[in-house]
Amino acid sequence: MSKAVKIGSRVVGDGQPCFIVAEIGINHNGSVELAKKLIDAAVHAGCDAVKFQKRTVEVVYSAEELAKPRENPFGPTNGDLKRGLEFGQQQYEEIDSYCRSKGIMWFASCWDEQSADFIEQFSPPCYKIASASLTDDNLLRHHRGFGRPIILSTGMSTLEQIDHAVEVLGTDDLVLMHTTSTYPSQLEELNLRTVQTLGGRYGVPVGYSGHEVGLATSVAAVALGACVLERHITLDRAMWGSDQAASVEPVGFERLVKDVRAVEKALGDGVKRVYDSEVQIMKKLRRVG
Repeated sequence: MSKAVKIGSRVVGDGQPCFIVAEIGINHNGSVELAKKLIDAAVHAGCDAVKFQKRTVEVVYSAEELAKPRENPFGPTNGDLKRGLEFGQQQYEEIDSYCRSKGIMWFASCWDEQSADFIEQFSPPCYKIASASLTDDNLLRHHRGFGRPIILSTGMSTLEQIDHAVEVLGTDDLVLMHTTSTYPSQLEELNLRTVQTLGGRYGVPVGYSGHEVGLATSVAAVALGACVLERHITLDRAMWGSDQAASVEPVGFERLVKDVRAVEKALGDGVKRVYDSEVQIMKKLRRVG
């Protein structure tokens, strides 16, 4: 039995309903109005939370990387793109207010200490640490300093690297997320049974962050024990943006949540029993006994 983690008003762990997160990430394309539409879609689908990404561009990327040519809606360089996709104080105040009015939790993946300090002013229910940051001990410790639950993605990481990250963070108020860090991920590389491997190794709730095309495999991850499910959300997979193609549209998200709740109901407790609804069938069909 893994440790349970409380995220906002929800308890996450074995025997609890799956905590479903719609990752908006950078799919808002720099528009608060688009972000609000994505929040609305997540609320309508029945998600528990939405998630954003926060970076201090000059800290996370080198000057050389930012100067690289890259045509985009914000300008001719990669730096123009990265800065254009970042929300600041005014935008996050608006997002915070909007999520509160809609009754949905929100939090963010913070890629550097300054970004984490920025998000802390909004008292998020938890923090997400991206797979790319799993080996950044200083960032892990900085997050721990806030005393909030942490959701740690484990894509592109070895078990030894995860061992070290868990040692740095400790297992209290920790959720691990199995994921494959390709967009979109290939089915043969999802390795969903790793959800069970991580749960057995660390004794903490384990979730699944999916970047594949389709929904069935994400539902299967829940059937295998994923306590948290995260998928990117978009209004249209054909929209401009690097993550859109690996995202789920609103109708698909509704179906995903519905299917997860159906699977949870169907899994039961594993105790074999004869249901009252079977008794008449038994009397009708069984010749002996």
